[in-house]
Amino acid sequence: MTMTPRERVRAALQFDSPDRVPRDIWTLPWAEKHYPAELAEIVRRYPPDIVSAPSPMLRSPRLSGDPYTPGTYTDEWGCTFLNIQEGAIGEVKEPIVSDIALWRGVSPPYETFPQDRNRAIATVNDFCLKTHSFVLSDAWSRPWERYQFIRGSVNAMMDIATMEEGTAELLGAIQRYYMEELDFWTSTLVDGVRFMDDWGSQRHLLISPATWRKIFKPMYKEYADLAHDRGKFIFMHSDGNIEEILPDLAEIGVDAVNSQLFCMDLERVARDVKGKITFWGEIDRQHVLPAADPGAGRSAVRDVARHLYDPRGGIIAQLEFGLAANPAVVAAVYDEWDRVGAGKEMTRPEPAAARSSM
Repeated sequence: MTMTPRERVRAALQFDSPDRVPRDIWTLPWAEKHYPAELAEIVRRYPPDIVSAPSPMLRSPRLSGDPYTPGTYTDEWGCTFLNIQEGAIGEVKEPIVSDIALWRGVSPPYETFPQDRNRAIATVNDFCLKTHSFVLSDAWSRPWERYQFIRGSVNAMMDIATMEEGTAELLGAIQRYYMEELDFWTSTLVDGVRFMDDWGSQRHLLISPATWRKIFKPMYKEYADLAHDRGKFIFMHSDGNIEEILPDLAEIGVDAVNSQLFCMDLERVARDVKGKITFWGEIDRQHVLPAADPGAGRSAVRDVARHLYDPRGGIIAQLEFGLAANPAVVAAVYDEWDRVGAGKEMTRPEPAAARSSM
């Protein structure tokens, strides 16, 4: 029996045997500009099962610039990013809080919340009721990254290491904002909500697992508890090698994690969390997606599937069509996931050393 996209994603998340591997695609403006026809054809041939709800949030007067063009961009928190490359978001060079003692000067953008909450909820609900797709909230809670944007990465690392007065208070202010944002989204009919933080380097976490568990795990558990209490799935994204905390994410109730699998030991990942969490992509953006040969994409899919695929669920075929990606490889990835889901014969595994890291 053919499932609707919403049913398919839910089945994958609940290990309830989806009729095929669900799909999701993230596109950056770079891809939309350089490969509009190819992108349209990929979406036509491999329609995604996941969509984002329209955001009813208001525009902050602090916003200025374009995050994807060279120059400066100021976001709704007042953090200014310097961008030197078209199609990608830049970095914060001048933190808005240079001294943690001045943390009270941070003003979370509550002005972006809709003034008529009930009407805003009705708008989101109307969208959800009219689509068969699995709907995610159009918001990303990101406490660690937001702290870095406010303080700068070096200062943020020092703050977390020393927990100087003001650190916990600033984290608390950030958390209260995101909990209120999540309260809005979990009051709608969206199927799931999202949070993100880039925690990994190429090999390890950016901070010790013990520190992460003490400070940030409880914050994420608040997100998961709120979502699950209201019948929502919770999705998380993190770049880098996060092997050490994947069991923690499964423990607190993260339903799907988008991570750079090609930075990690897939055998260890499978041993620790296969069957406990859904792998929401992704495919290596550094070497595989820009490759000239579409076979690189097929091989990457087979590598992930060999370790993590289960016909009962636990996989969402996701990738980011961004800087330097080859549309032929992108198409091959989705085609190969269809073959995996259809039970087509798998190719011989490549040695672990042959896997490209991101």
